[in-house]
Amino acid sequence: MKSTPTGRQARLGGELRKMRERAGLSSTEAAQLLGIKQHQVSNMEAGRLGVSADRVRMLACHYECPDRVLVEALTRMTRDRRRGWWEDYRELLPSPLLDMAELEHHAQSLRDATTARIPGLLQTREYALEIFRQGVTELSPPDIEHRLSFRIKRQAILFRDGDPTPYEAIIHEAALRMKVGGSTVARQQLQHLLDMSDRQHITLRAISFDVGAYPGSGQSIHYARGPVAQLDTVYLDQSHGLAFLDAEAQLHKYRTLFDRIDTVALDPAKTRDLIHNVMREL
Repeated sequence: MKSTPTGRQARLGGELRKMRERAGLSSTEAAQLLGIKQHQVSNMEAGRLGVSADRVRMLACHYECPDRVLVEALTRMTRDRRRGWWEDYRELLPSPLLDMAELEHHAQSLRDATTARIPGLLQTREYALEIFRQGVTELSPPDIEHRLSFRIKRQAILFRDGDPTPYEAIIHEAALRMKVGGSTVARQQLQHLLDMSDRQHITLRAISFDVGAYPGSGQSIHYARGPVAQLDTVYLDQSHGLAFLDAEAQLHKYRTLFDRIDTVALDPAKTRDLIHNVMREL
């Protein structure tokens, strides 16, 4: 039993809890049905107790879950128990950052919408360094180095041989024009965006100042698509830390929000033109 489950383990357990609740069973009733102790059900649903693929299928059978596609997706979540690179940072960084890296690693695709900063997956080392230096909480040089190396390693999903993660970033013009680290760093960051947008699996779009207010403005929104829609996740980068959302109503809200943001964002070609214009003005 693990006292501190990873985000992926907690999500698997949470989905088993949802399945039980849809069946109208309490944890005590489920334990009686399964012939196990109530605390075992609670530990499974909290992600503290490992669950095999066979156990997931058995639970789905007892709970009379009709969604076979979801059940198979959950069984696949039980199989990959390899220790991810992010575990090397377990004692160095807050756990939500590790959960984010784990989520991105397993995502089918990713979407970001940001207003004031370039998304972390597209930041250069110099840009990210300046962001960490200017944080509200002053970080020590070793802490900054840990966060910087962690951010760069997260970006590896965009460079995987054969199966890089499809990624779409929608960036407000304010973030493109902000001279983080000065003109030289800002120009290098913009050139990096252009270079990354040349990759077939990366879509870069901008929202110009001309749009004015739009749905979701002022937020940094990140959307990770799972193997089925029920396993999608939204994570919000807020002043007090990361918040992970996966309730059905929340996912529907942010899917709708991204659809509305899509309607005001420039297409990739016009986005590149805007970036070139900003670079000329630096």
